[in-house]
Amino acid sequence: METLTRAAPSPVPVEPVEPVVPVEPVVPEAPEVPGGQRAAELRLGLGGSPLREVSPAFLSLTLDASLARDPRYVALLSSPRLRALARALAPGFLRFGGTQTDFLIFDPHKDSTLEEKTLWELQAQQACGPRPAFAALQRLLLAQWPSQEQLLLAEHKWRQHKNTTITGHTLDILQGFASCSGLQLIFGLNALLRREGLQWDSSNAQALLGYCCSRGYNISWELGNEPNSFRKKSGTAIDGQQLGKDFLHLRRLLDSSGRYRQAKLYGPDVGQPHKRSRSLLRSFLKSGGKAIDAVTWHHYYVDGRSATREDFLSPRVLDTFATALQQVLEIVAGTVPGKKVWLGETSSAYGGGAPSLSNAYIAGFMWLDKLGLAARQGIDVVLRQVFFGAGSYHLVDANLQPLPDYWLSLLYKKLVGTKVLKVSLAGADERKLRVYLHCTNSLHPRYREGDVTLFALNLYNTTQQLQLPQHLLSKQLDQYLLLPHGRENLLSRSVELNGRLLRMPEEQTLPELPGRPLGAGSLLPLPAFSYGFYVIRNAKALACI
Repeated sequence: METLTRAAPSPVPVEPVEPVVPVEPVVPEAPEVPGGQRAAELRLGLGGSPLREVSPAFLSLTLDASLARDPRYVALLSSPRLRALARALAPGFLRFGGTQTDFLIFDPHKDSTLEEKTLWELQAQQACGPRPAFAALQRLLLAQWPSQEQLLLAEHKWRQHKNTTITGHTLDILQGFASCSGLQLIFGLNALLRREGLQWDSSNAQALLGYCCSRGYNISWELGNEPNSFRKKSGTAIDGQQLGKDFLHLRRLLDSSGRYRQAKLYGPDVGQPHKRSRSLLRSFLKSGGKAIDAVTWHHYYVDGRSATREDFLSPRVLDTFATALQQVLEIVAGTVPGKKVWLGETSSAYGGGAPSLSNAYIAGFMWLDKLGLAARQGIDVVLRQVFFGAGSYHLVDANLQPLPDYWLSLLYKKLVGTKVLKVSLAGADERKLRVYLHCTNSLHPRYREGDVTLFALNLYNTTQQLQLPQHLLSKQLDQYLLLPHGRENLLSRSVELNGRLLRMPEEQTLPELPGRPLGAGSLLPLPAFSYGFYVIRNAKALACI
């Protein structure tokens, strides 16, 4: 990991002074909590080796393949604002997948839409530069997007999955968005194209691979989405053994393509680890586990059509992720030990999210707790559904405005490093006051090696105070507290950082995210139903050096 170095200040001449007898520094005593409430005592594991280490791309993004249902709207990915918002979350992966993956048909001969052609010409001329000519087209597409969004949600609800033809220009725009945003594109190939005997028909995939290879695109690959649901989607059931053979076939195609010999392949993107999914995953890994670079699975907490506000604040609901995670890890350890495990698609509620909940401040409890628990338990990468698109669980809304989970993700990226440390607390229910600890991101210009970042969620309906161990009471702290903005409170779609409303000051400019210094010996305050980050400076954590 890159180490930041700082130039030593130039010496300044000073007047000679009388020598003084050195004294031991005074460590401040922990302050008393107002009202007699006892502070929860933190126990931090700063020595030795880190508990785990995750990918620098740990927090990554998805685009749902339904965006290509009408290829005109893929053109929105050339929005300078959308690219600026994505670029701020790099490094990371950008997965183009989802249910519609298995209904995409590549046709290199089909004529592209006018919007695609326009953007292809702009892309060829200006690469990642500014595109003033795109402004009028963007306004038109954004005005039409709400009706398209409703159509996509209705099709998903009624399982009206239809084949969609995509052109080379669609792939050009996708790759251009990923490249200009500093993200690695992962493209999901159609796994429902089958011959007699249920063998995968790879002819369309070969045409798509050939096009991408001719363009020199750097892409990673998947095959299919949630194969445990193939029968529901198409009436065709594929077992894990056959799917493993299909992945081995795809791996051979990549190896023979020249450019993609070293390309990564991920799968099988099974859904929630229910009985059928677990069985399919186990047989797939036995059959074709050696073909993939990481095992991918999906997780959502609740059904977006019936989710309640209480679900989003429930320790019991949050704990269901730990159970599902353990089931997947046990299957992987028993079949392909040592293989990396990814959360290949995840958010709060399935079915497009829970309206007025998945896009509000309250959704941050599920998102931040999932990031903390996934890293602690050994998940290498988490792909958030969805960066932009239909539904309520997006990070950026239909007006290209960042939602609370976007700002939470941005703070996580800036403050949280890849090394996971042990942490626990005494004096509070750890299911309602949830804490996680990492080495601080060494690329942050304000911090240095040995600093640590604590992030915490308070599910109590009263303010909770966290107290550092005695040997850290002399350390300076920076607080990054996120609270909802406005009368909607937990259902607000705006968020404040340390009391300051977060918003983009200009079309392609993100605001500064300054911390609030807390004095040495301070308690770490966390208001009722809130979450935040605390950087402990000069902690000198051996696990981080």
